[in-house]
Amino acid sequence: MINVGIIGSGGYAAGELIRCLLQHPEVEIDFLYSQSQAGKKLFTVHEDLFTHPHITFTDTINYEVDVAFLCLGHEHAKPFLKAHHFAANTKIIDLSSDFRLNDNSHDFMYGLVELNKSVIPQAQYLANPGCFATAIQLGLLPLAKHNLLKKDVHVHAITGSTGAGQGFSTTSHFSWRNNNISIYKAFEHQHLQEISQSVHTLQKGFDQKINFIPVRGDFTRGIFATLYTESSLSEEELNSIFKEYYADATFTFITNETLSLKQVVNTNNCLIQVQKVEGKVLITSAIDNLLKGAAGQAIQNMNLMHGLPEKMGLQFKANYY
Repeated sequence: MINVGIIGSGGYAAGELIRCLLQHPEVEIDFLYSQSQAGKKLFTVHEDLFTHPHITFTDTINYEVDVAFLCLGHEHAKPFLKAHHFAANTKIIDLSSDFRLNDNSHDFMYGLVELNKSVIPQAQYLANPGCFATAIQLGLLPLAKHNLLKKDVHVHAITGSTGAGQGFSTTSHFSWRNNNISIYKAFEHQHLQEISQSVHTLQKGFDQKINFIPVRGDFTRGIFATLYTESSLSEEELNSIFKEYYADATFTFITNETLSLKQVVNTNNCLIQVQKVEGKVLITSAIDNLLKGAAGQAIQNMNLMHGLPEKMGLQFKANYY
């Protein structure tokens, strides 16, 4: 069994992580660390988990666990690891943005499975990708592999309210979010850096702009992204490139049909449609931001790091209606 600890256990992504790990046949949860919730029962925060009344949040850490998931806020993981030292053989998977960029200041590997699947099994420290970054990269990587990103890329992506985390803000209140949409961080979203980094890994000379407009949606979970750029290839050629790239992908699928967000919500899947429209390639990419965009992908990485099937603990029954 894999002994697991979760640092920062009260948020949305941590809740999804706990739900998945509780039904993972090869995992035992050792501790759920939370300074703000220490001493409280798990179900008082994640209320659907009332069937596990024996599990309690703690402010004590077992530094000898096999895997530590860091579900802390952005810019909190680095100082946490400076103050807390795990055993030499503990694998660490960070769900924040602290270690995603390759700046030679850390030993974390970037954990986008569809990019780094061959080397993730050897990783000890892993940076889980961002949710927007996951949806957008999966729409771009097949083109980058064939050096086909010759012009600027334009991205419009809408995300559910859980993407903003559990903390309260003006734009997270139900009365503001309901029946409402808005853009934020236009052209300067923090995920742009990791997207460009991954694209450049496959297309070395990539220096075009990725023009990204993030949108707050009036729904709870999911990301629906549309991307387009110029292309001289036919729709058949483009689809062939995408199907070849994802031929061995466990959770990423190409469809010829018009897709919808509900097809992927409550799953670890990414669904992609590729179309050719008047000299442009139009790519639609949809994921669940809390699963494929966070907790599900983290478990997918953990499975690879332990030689387990990628799907283990990630087989869901989606509720379409």
